[in-house]
Amino acid sequence: MTENQKPATEPSSLPGGLIPPEQWKLPETSVRRTVKGGIRHLLDQLRAGISVEDEPFQSLDDLPVLSASQRHRFAPEPDFAAVANTILEQLTSDHSGNSAVGTVRLIVAPPFSGIREALARLPVVSGKESEQSGWRVVAPPDELLMDDASARQWWDRQDLEEPWVIPELADFWLRHTSGLALVRELLRRLSAGAAGQGIVGCSSWCWQFWRGYCPDLHVSPRCPAPLDAEHLGCWLEALSHQSGRKPVIARMTNDGLYVLPLEDDRAGKKLKRSTFLRDLASTSRGIHGVALAIWQRALRARPEEEADQESDTVVEGSSRLPQCWVAPLEQLSFPVMPQSNGRELGFVLHALLLHDGLNETSLELVTGLSNDGIAHVLSRLMRADIVSRADPAGHWHVTALGYLTVRRHLQSWGFPVDGF
Repeated sequence: MTENQKPATEPSSLPGGLIPPEQWKLPETSVRRTVKGGIRHLLDQLRAGISVEDEPFQSLDDLPVLSASQRHRFAPEPDFAAVANTILEQLTSDHSGNSAVGTVRLIVAPPFSGIREALARLPVVSGKESEQSGWRVVAPPDELLMDDASARQWWDRQDLEEPWVIPELADFWLRHTSGLALVRELLRRLSAGAAGQGIVGCSSWCWQFWRGYCPDLHVSPRCPAPLDAEHLGCWLEALSHQSGRKPVIARMTNDGLYVLPLEDDRAGKKLKRSTFLRDLASTSRGIHGVALAIWQRALRARPEEEADQESDTVVEGSSRLPQCWVAPLEQLSFPVMPQSNGRELGFVLHALLLHDGLNETSLELVTGLSNDGIAHVLSRLMRADIVSRADPAGHWHVTALGYLTVRRHLQSWGFPVDGF
């Protein structure tokens, strides 16, 4: 089946749909990228000890990166409402033959998969946002430190009689002796079938902890299918069409080979294809948000084309079709982990992934580091573009572009990592 046939059978908002975690596998890469990747990692570590001022400036390409308007045109953020609708449709279909009530579905996803954002929109896409029978978001309490009795009382006060959704389970706990009770009580109710009808989104790092903490918990989670080359091409092309825009042409800057469109034939001519999508799928570990962040960084455009690309008035087959260029992965720069003699970097980064973001106060609580020590670590990581603080709650998060090096380093430092 060709890539352009995929949308007919699989929703382009979530290619591959939801699958059992045991079916998840890392997308394959080309031999060329495997060799280059190992060499690049060694060079990155050597460069980590060089200050920014000491590094010679090297242009990635003669073509400039995209402007904000061009990036919104070619590689916009996903429509998470559409993703939520796809999730709801698949879960409904998967359980259409099951008439039992009280079913809670668990969706485990790597960071930047968009599941949290999608599930937060579930009350809207269900069309019942203001009705009693609609899906309702269960939000965590302000104070997560409590004993078992307090956790039971808190859950007793929640209305679980009607369909409910938790966009991210990581928001309900802290890795602290007094910060486990809420999730522990919820999992107890799930095992007893006493939690009504619900959907729980859970970061793969959070799930890695709780699966080990409760080894006898019997649930059947689902996870987003990884974006292999076919699914990734389908998804990126769908993003560029998201607002009803014209098709986009994307070609490599170094050899002119085609990345998009997905059709094998255009205007009677066979397109010569790049392996970029396959390499991007492997590099990003098939994770939607990571792949999109790299894709956005790789895109280039000629300055004189920007005015044309703001408008989609051109016709199919015209040489003025919206077009962008793609820099090879080896020409892109990615965040490099700062060198450190201690494990403070690892403690902070692992905590941020376990909890899908934390503020300084919570980081101090779960890591045992001093406030000054945490501030120093966060400052170093922020300068390296590995973490950022952008949400209204002031939580620090690992960046999409920094995630790959964070995961790799945590694994090499002996920290437990997720299964994705």
